[in-house]
Amino acid sequence: MREDDNWPEGNLERVPFAECRTEEFPPVTEEALAGELLDTRTAPPAGPSKGKRYLGFALMGIGGFLVVGAILYTIDLVLSAGHVPRGVAVAGVEVGGMARADAETKLRRELGPRLAQPVPVLAGDVRAALDPVSSGLKVDWTSTLAQAGSQPLDPLDRIRSFFVRRDVGVITKTDPDELNKAVSALAADALNHPPTEGGIGFRPIAGTDGGVAPYAIEPRPGQTVTDIRGAANLVKARWLDKTGVRVPVESIPVKATSEGVHRALEEVAVPAVAKPLTVRGDGAEAVLRPDSIASALRFTAQDGGELAVTLETAKLQQILQPRLAPTERPGRDAQIVFPSGVPFVQPSEDGRRIDWPGTFGGLKAVLYQQNGRELPVRYLTSKPKLSTDDATALNVKEVVGEFTTIGLDGPAAANVQAMAAKVNGALVRPGETFSLLARIGGFGQGFVPAPVDEDGSGRTVPGGGSSQFASTLYNALYFAGLTDAGHAEHTSYIDRYPPGRDAILLRDDGSPVDLKFTDNLASGVVIQAEASGSAVTVRLWGTRQYRVVGNTGPSEEVTPPTLENQPPGCRISAGVSGFTVTDTRVLYDLATGGEVRRDTRTVRYAPRPATYC
Repeated sequence: MREDDNWPEGNLERVPFAECRTEEFPPVTEEALAGELLDTRTAPPAGPSKGKRYLGFALMGIGGFLVVGAILYTIDLVLSAGHVPRGVAVAGVEVGGMARADAETKLRRELGPRLAQPVPVLAGDVRAALDPVSSGLKVDWTSTLAQAGSQPLDPLDRIRSFFVRRDVGVITKTDPDELNKAVSALAADALNHPPTEGGIGFRPIAGTDGGVAPYAIEPRPGQTVTDIRGAANLVKARWLDKTGVRVPVESIPVKATSEGVHRALEEVAVPAVAKPLTVRGDGAEAVLRPDSIASALRFTAQDGGELAVTLETAKLQQILQPRLAPTERPGRDAQIVFPSGVPFVQPSEDGRRIDWPGTFGGLKAVLYQQNGRELPVRYLTSKPKLSTDDATALNVKEVVGEFTTIGLDGPAAANVQAMAAKVNGALVRPGETFSLLARIGGFGQGFVPAPVDEDGSGRTVPGGGSSQFASTLYNALYFAGLTDAGHAEHTSYIDRYPPGRDAILLRDDGSPVDLKFTDNLASGVVIQAEASGSAVTVRLWGTRQYRVVGNTGPSEEVTPPTLENQPPGCRISAGVSGFTVTDTRVLYDLATGGEVRRDTRTVRYAPRPATYC
């Protein structure tokens, strides 16, 4: 058999000729030969495995793809040279893949009109607008496109650019100080605001008698832009974004929550002003309309989110007081009067006034009721300072001291009459001290200008001549045995009064000086003062306890008057001598007749010059 017969090369084995040997084979029959040939031709030839064949095909495909990709990459790189990278958008404007000159033209065309439009600025819950022109905002077109970068060399980056969009902002030219100033002004004027605490408001309802509709005032946290420079940088970077520029703010919290506000609205405000409320007093009533109730309601935000409710009762009191005033009754002290010339005790009366805190104490409960909206008035009673019994116990029944002076005329008489009216009826309890100046309250209403001295001499002052009443009162208390608690005599003697027993209310320069006495009797003392014509009389009523004897000593150290010619305001006068006198008052007990005490007082009168006009 030949080597090129259908024998696989792998089954052939070459050996040296020398090693070949001849072997004898059995005879080959025709049937055996036919069968052997048949077996040899039906066996498949041996070849490569399927896995190796597939790997070959894959390697051939990859190689082809790489060759094609390399060709396409080279073509794309060459064609896109000098263009903006694909997928780039500037401020929302697609410029990827465009020549840089074309890209700049498109940006100028589409962004140009927006360069003068107000820039929306969003800060917290506020939306405002910034004027780009006055803020100095301008676009640097060349730098804006330059920031898009150059064509990427990485094949993967170039493939991704077909599917991924990359947004870049504009590059802005501006003066930082000018922009910071503009952003700061915008923050102060529009972006910043204080917190608004939640509360309740009331709107009048047209066509109703004082009806109001409550509504919720929603809480609103305050805010402030704290980083002006950072906000300006954001504006600079995003001022052409269609969505506007959002700048961060620092929030200022509020106490009340929206839930707390609406809870107070439904549970308090709505029922409180649903209907009028009647306030009933003894014999009178007043109605609080819904608008009056609303004016007194106060809602205050509390930590925890709720609204605290208070009532401004002083406002309600102002509304109710005029209508309920007739139910009040002023108290009255007992008085000792002289309707028929003798003392009579006019009974006291208890006072009654509205207890406003007590009345308003039950107001909240009534406000939340739909029916039975009535509030009863509570009252307080007050006892008089001097009851009827106390006045009777003072035992004022007879005159204990009395004195009359005359010679009144002109304005001085009017002043004495005014003083008598103010002093009449004054009560002095045992141990109390009476002040004449405190009783009359000064020389204002009821007094007129007059010469300071009772005889018409001296400077003209308000209340001039009223010292005559002081001298009359002093002599009455002198004979009643009351204790002198302080007085002053005239500078020069006036012959209307006993020497050493006069008193003044006005000094020569018009300044006041007081007269006081203390009730040292066992009974009270009531002053009865009457002035008519040229006379004034003072009676002191009580219970007599002493017999009083007055002893006036002789005049001593007499100084004759000097002569004075044509003094200012000249009035002819003979003048008055100066002298010293001593008066002694002796008090004897009426029950025993024994001497109780002696009061001695020495007075020095200055001379008054004689004048010739």
